[in-house]
Amino acid sequence: MITETRRNFIKKAAMSSVLVPSTVRSTAASIGANEQVIVGLIGGRNRGRDVALSCIKEGAAIKTFCDIDEEIQNKVGAELSEAQGKSPTYVQDFRSMLDDPEIDAVIVATPDHWHSIQTILACQAGKDVYVEKPLSQTIEEGQLMRDVARNEGRIVQVGTQRRSGEHFRSAIEYVASGRLGKLCLIKTWMCQVRKSIGNPPDGQVPAGVDYDLWLGPAPERPFNQNRFHYNWRFFWDYGNSELGNQGIHLLDIAMWGIQKLYGVNRSLPERISSTDGIYWLNDAKEVPDTQTVTYRYSDLMLVWELHSFQRHFPIAGRSSGTIFYGTEATLIVDHRGWEVHWKDGKVEPEVKATGGSHALDFLESVRSRKEPNADIEIGRLSTTLCHLGNMSHHLGRDLSFEPQTETFPRDAEANTLLKKDYRSPYLLPRG
Repeated sequence: MITETRRNFIKKAAMSSVLVPSTVRSTAASIGANEQVIVGLIGGRNRGRDVALSCIKEGAAIKTFCDIDEEIQNKVGAELSEAQGKSPTYVQDFRSMLDDPEIDAVIVATPDHWHSIQTILACQAGKDVYVEKPLSQTIEEGQLMRDVARNEGRIVQVGTQRRSGEHFRSAIEYVASGRLGKLCLIKTWMCQVRKSIGNPPDGQVPAGVDYDLWLGPAPERPFNQNRFHYNWRFFWDYGNSELGNQGIHLLDIAMWGIQKLYGVNRSLPERISSTDGIYWLNDAKEVPDTQTVTYRYSDLMLVWELHSFQRHFPIAGRSSGTIFYGTEATLIVDHRGWEVHWKDGKVEPEVKATGGSHALDFLESVRSRKEPNADIEIGRLSTTLCHLGNMSHHLGRDLSFEPQTETFPRDAEANTLLKKDYRSPYLLPRG
């Protein structure tokens, strides 16, 4: 495991055309309750674009837009300009925006392997952070990100946006009320059909792309279109499998219920077992397309189930969702709403989905300093569930976990997976 101070990270990155001054650690100025929040965007494709537009809709301004791909800068930059009536400044290296005292917060919407470094450096530069899910690539990264955010007094919102959905909140309050009886099982699932990405050969880096900066801390490899935009999710160097991509949203709702019933300090499991494989497509994907992960707690069981090959007969008639099974009744919730099925066969009328803006919650937290709905510790714990399932996959066996220490007792092999290596000079900042 290799780590790095912020000063050395920047010093060693002298290959970049634009660098953050290594001697400056700025602190964003206090923001009044009605003042506009000035935001920097790191990574504009897909979720970065969506979150940025949501922030603009809620009254923020995107001052600086960073992306390693000029095509994305041009396309998404035009949308941001139209939405806010003013063009952002464009940069390729995110470090050039961190010491801008006018920027209050940054959106980190890059591939997963960059989240920890960018979030930590942003916090150390005095910026609040909206970081896309999943929070990190390892358990150690998540712990360090939380500690830095706390030490620097920064607001960090994780992009598990269902935490801001009012019908999800009311469903969890129902679960916590005890009306379901003794809760014995929680089930989460995703039924989808992933298309083949084929097996294309390595090729040339597209014009206008800073590929070395895109790779960042990941291992150096020749450019391959399959490992680039969007499809990076299917490779272990950059992503966290479908558990981190899709499963985290559903597991986060399950964990929310567990936290309401037993407390945040009791929200991690004691034993994890993943049974999985690639049974659908013979393409370049490295991650499972079919999977069942079982998380055993002292008082209940949590299950994640993945079908990346079918949605014609989804679980409980819903393509994805979370079910809380109790001795008196069962509650099912997804993006459409929630309903309760009683043991006598009665079904309560569905509570329809209601709105809630994750971006607005973040901006309000930046102004007020209140804890956001998906605070970094909340997002870290949900991400940890994903890591535990992936660790069981990599080792091909069950794991015994100690929730208090977040380690694997007497299991040196598993404990090596708590961390990862980083390609120099893109090392993990420590402080």
